[in-house]
Amino acid sequence: MQLVQATRDALLKPLSTVVGIVERRHTLPILANILLRKNGSDVSFLATDLEVQITTNADFGVGEDNAATTVAARKLLDILKALPDFGDVRLGLDSGKLTIQSGKSRFQLQTLDAADFPVLNLPEQWDVSLSMPQRTLKHLFNTVHFAMAQQDIRYYLNGMLLVFEPGLVRTVTTDGHRLAHNATAIDGVQERHDIIVPRKTVLEMQRLLGDTDDLVNIDVSSRQIRFRFGDVELVSKLVEGKFPDFARVIPSNYTRHFDVSREVLQGSLQRAAILTTDKLRGVRLQLSQNQLKISASNAEQEEAVEELDIDYEHESLDVGFNVSYLLDVLASIKDETVRWSVQPDANASVLMTLPEQEDFKYVVMPMRI
Repeated sequence: MQLVQATRDALLKPLSTVVGIVERRHTLPILANILLRKNGSDVSFLATDLEVQITTNADFGVGEDNAATTVAARKLLDILKALPDFGDVRLGLDSGKLTIQSGKSRFQLQTLDAADFPVLNLPEQWDVSLSMPQRTLKHLFNTVHFAMAQQDIRYYLNGMLLVFEPGLVRTVTTDGHRLAHNATAIDGVQERHDIIVPRKTVLEMQRLLGDTDDLVNIDVSSRQIRFRFGDVELVSKLVEGKFPDFARVIPSNYTRHFDVSREVLQGSLQRAAILTTDKLRGVRLQLSQNQLKISASNAEQEEAVEELDIDYEHESLDVGFNVSYLLDVLASIKDETVRWSVQPDANASVLMTLPEQEDFKYVVMPMRI
């Protein structure tokens, strides 16, 4: 039975959308597969890892009949990528195998029963439902994602806090050494809801969201979040646990500030980082009258020194940082100017903000060098 007929690129688009969450290592063989459903001309592609589920649709089904099967996602993707970019590709189901034909090329892939494919159950009612432009949500994710923990035993740090409150939505991440915060105005929220979105979901949404004003619809329940935009639906389980109180971490009483060009600072830190050690990644920042001195050294007694002219007329300060923590934030923002707020204490955290975005805040703890 023929299922699909389309160009190679038309097939690659929905397949590439969902294949990102398919794990290379899996506990169930069927999780290496995607669920292919055909209802007349409408064809849906669904992938899941039991925590995140992505579905997308395309209109290239052949015939009016309905069918469903599952097939190895990456094998199908690799075959399609390797096919020449001309002529149509036909997918068919024959004796429990998926056939792929294009020109004189023919492949057969083993399938597993669609009835055995695990699909997430959605709640009957959502607690929060709202919409915002894709570029806005992508910006919220892009400006905080880098501070998420990776495989921390404090599992609630391996994700992003998403706070919905009347008139506002916030994104917050922390790994215990740094914290990133951003927010934007939004309509449609009646009361506050705090949820923790898993790291994998955040990274997948960054990949899928476009820099457009097209809307993304967001639905939230106590255990799941759903994003719908274009032909894509992503459903994710939430991380259980209590996120740290970010309001207590963000300094509000710092009075010593200076502005610096993001691009100039980024270049200086990148050059200094060349001579840091792989384990420590430490750089020293020395503040004095109208000058910021950045230095780094290593066990071979090699040294890098960068000096920047700034507008600073407060006490001198000598403080060390993990250079990766500074470069991460500078790579994720696009503003021309970064504002630093400091205390005359080498053990106090530093607050980085953006003059043009008052809701963005980045707190980073110093390190001993």
